[in-house]
Amino acid sequence: MHCPFCSAIDTKVIDSRLAAEGSQVRRRRQCTECGERFTTFEVMEVVMPRIIKSNGLREPYDYNKLRRSMALPLQKRPVSIDEIDTIVHRIEQRLRQTGEREVSSKVLGEIVMAELKVIDDVAYVRFASVYRDFQDIEAFKAELENFPPKSDNGKDGNGGL
Repeated sequence: MHCPFCSAIDTKVIDSRLAAEGSQVRRRRQCTECGERFTTFEVMEVVMPRIIKSNGLREPYDYNKLRRSMALPLQKRPVSIDEIDTIVHRIEQRLRQTGEREVSSKVLGEIVMAELKVIDDVAYVRFASVYRDFQDIEAFKAELENFPPKSDNGKDGNGGL
């Protein structure tokens, strides 16, 4: 770390503390040349993989785009905004855990569908109908056959189907 006062390259850490609820490290440093003290903040850099679209184009991951694509099928469903944010963060974590620099939109779409299927069957089918480009009622029927039978007369707490 260069000293901001004399540009010397040798500084020493005097004190380190967590800041910003543990997402930063605050360090007090002292220049070994001029003796001046200064503070630095260390922040973890989280790099999300780029998304490879079905047409081969690559684009940066976009949190807002993912959140919108989740919120749309969940409109008028009993799922809170906080739950949506939690799911989006869980999806981001899964993307980072792949360790890949690029992930296909197909992989991302499958992760989104898996998350939606857990929280709301109707939202899952809504998303799947667009994502898988259902062309007719037979495509809907085929997708609904993937659902296990409901044991309590079709009521699952998520509105049922």
